[in-house]
Amino acid sequence: MSKQILSGVRVLDLTNVLAGPFSTLHLALLGAEVIKVENPRDGDLARKLGVLPALNDQLMGTSFLAQNSNKKSVTLNTKTPEGKEIFKKLVKTADVLVENFRPEVMERLGLGYKTLSELNPRLVYCAISGFGQTGPDAFKPAYDQIIQGLSGVMAINGDERLNPLRAGFPVCDTVGGLNAAFAIMSALYHRERSGKGQFIDIAMLDSIMPLMGWVAANLLIAGQPPQLMGNDNFTAAPSGTFRTSDGYINIAANKQEQWESLCDVLGVQGLKRDPRFEKRDIRKKNRKLLTPLLEEKLAQRTTAELVEVLNAKDVPSGAILSLAEALGQPQVKHRGVLKEVQEPGIGPLKLFGLSARFSETPGELNAPPPRLSAHTAEVLAGLGMNEDEIAALKEKKVI
Repeated sequence: MSKQILSGVRVLDLTNVLAGPFSTLHLALLGAEVIKVENPRDGDLARKLGVLPALNDQLMGTSFLAQNSNKKSVTLNTKTPEGKEIFKKLVKTADVLVENFRPEVMERLGLGYKTLSELNPRLVYCAISGFGQTGPDAFKPAYDQIIQGLSGVMAINGDERLNPLRAGFPVCDTVGGLNAAFAIMSALYHRERSGKGQFIDIAMLDSIMPLMGWVAANLLIAGQPPQLMGNDNFTAAPSGTFRTSDGYINIAANKQEQWESLCDVLGVQGLKRDPRFEKRDIRKKNRKLLTPLLEEKLAQRTTAELVEVLNAKDVPSGAILSLAEALGQPQVKHRGVLKEVQEPGIGPLKLFGLSARFSETPGELNAPPPRLSAHTAEVLAGLGMNEDEIAALKEKKVI
């Protein structure tokens, strides 16, 4: 087995729900030892979140299962003196700490970056929050939908009939988690050269806004506010979603030659010379006139037939799949996007692995999400504690 990029790196994961756990999942898939430090009562809130009540009751809700593979679970009450001391011992052994509390929570516990970096100057400390550690909104509560609204994401989704419109999954949480993982890897690279750790401040609001770069540039540079275009692509026409005889198809004829090939396939060569559609920028202005003319021809064929013939002519096109169809399509199976891992109390779980493919240091999904406190004894023993000491901590509800 190839050595993984983060083999030997220990990560203390104090995060809950999604943004933080999604970040540390990527570190775990790259080979880091990720230790979830959870409260002894019920752990990560995501353990109770999911569509299967029986799993929620086991503190293994589907929301938790989705982003906690390859991790270890240690319970620790860091509000107790004993818990604080154990935590500080863990920090001395760690390379990375990730938390997503509101600003100053760790400082109030006496476990802020300044204190911990004195114990371990090589520590990379990443704090993830809705708005960041500073600024007028820093202490406001934040969930994904709140950030979607405040970032402008909801304002640019949908069309004149349905707006504002949220993205159908927690895009701000997941992008915040990816940004944190990227930043942590960068800080570890800096540490390799300098020997020094550092503090990383990740805000979900900051993280999502650059993803709207094209839309924002049109406003900031060209003075053009976003247009509500639904499933149409504002950069080109015809580019968007169109009706077929048995459903819908996505077509992205973004280049002039793709537009001309589309006309040839549909038998509407005359549109290539129509002054309303001849040139790209004019087509964009007249897309509402163009779409029904194209759909009249598209509606005579099935989606599958059109996808095959258009792609053969180098006109990008694709079916619009349900989630179940998308997860089961041959390309996704070929790429190994989903992995299967056994959880003894649940059975086989299909979960996402690492989506980046490394030739020398591949990522692996090799352990199911952990039961609450499954690794407490193992990790504390690694700190030099014996069975009696661990039993006494359990009696005091420290663990």
